[in-house]
Amino acid sequence: MDAPRRYFLVVSHTGRGDSITAGIKVCRKLLEAGVIPVLGEDERADIVAAAPDLATAAVLGEGGVTSQMLELVIVLGGDGTILRAAETVRGCDVPLLGVNLGHVGFLAESERDDLELAVSRALDRDYTVEQRMTLAVQVTSGSEVVYESWALNEASIEKASRERMIEVVVEVDGRPLSSFGCDGVVMSTPTGSTAYSFSAGGPVVWPTLDALLMVPLSAHALFARPLVVAADSVLAVELLRRSETPAVIWSDGRRSFDLPPGARVTVRRSGTPVRLARLHSAPFTDRLVRKFDLPVTGWRGPNARD
Repeated sequence: MDAPRRYFLVVSHTGRGDSITAGIKVCRKLLEAGVIPVLGEDERADIVAAAPDLATAAVLGEGGVTSQMLELVIVLGGDGTILRAAETVRGCDVPLLGVNLGHVGFLAESERDDLELAVSRALDRDYTVEQRMTLAVQVTSGSEVVYESWALNEASIEKASRERMIEVVVEVDGRPLSSFGCDGVVMSTPTGSTAYSFSAGGPVVWPTLDALLMVPLSAHALFARPLVVAADSVLAVELLRRSETPAVIWSDGRRSFDLPPGARVTVRRSGTPVRLARLHSAPFTDRLVRKFDLPVTGWRGPNARD
């Protein structure tokens, strides 16, 4: 009996030369191993233009190749590319293995210098899978649901006009907490605590902790501190009707919706996590030190090296 076919989706930062080169290398290595590389339309156009021999690569959604058939997604790029890949396979159990070709790349598992090793270990199924919680986002206007989305990092409500602040009331678990004018509000997962939330002054939360974060943006108020609540809590932000400044909600900075006056945004834990393939068992502390290049010289802990 023939072994079942294996399909790996390769997602790269389209239009970037180094990403195209990396994508070609990965696709060829997969073919050599008898694995079928799968590409999105944009990636395929870029890669085949540079490497015509890869025209035999499968295209996601064509020829019967579906997301449910994928064994793994190899992502070549920074966190933005990983977020795009997570959106592509949303609702499937397929894990994502990120190889960082960008700058910080918090979600990526390997760096560009380790590309060949990462692909070899992926082919050998030599990785663990880590689940990351995501957010379910709902916007209501009156009693009508007008928009729904999801986010791995954060949902951010932002003013759409530079001149004035938006006026909001924030709520936790069905109870009002505070009202203030601000540039916006970020509601984040622990995964997103090192992204927009961090830039806005929020705390770094270890991804193994189940929690939700709420971080006001440039709030004009005495009590507008970042909040960390339980993962089963429900966060809400209401735009006050007296607020004349238009507002928009962004999910992971990728999907947006213009909020109507008086809109209510509710964020809770989603039942559909994102699965990340991990090649290393190093603690998150080490990842934090490495990605942010934090100074640790002089540490004399029990595992310090001479």
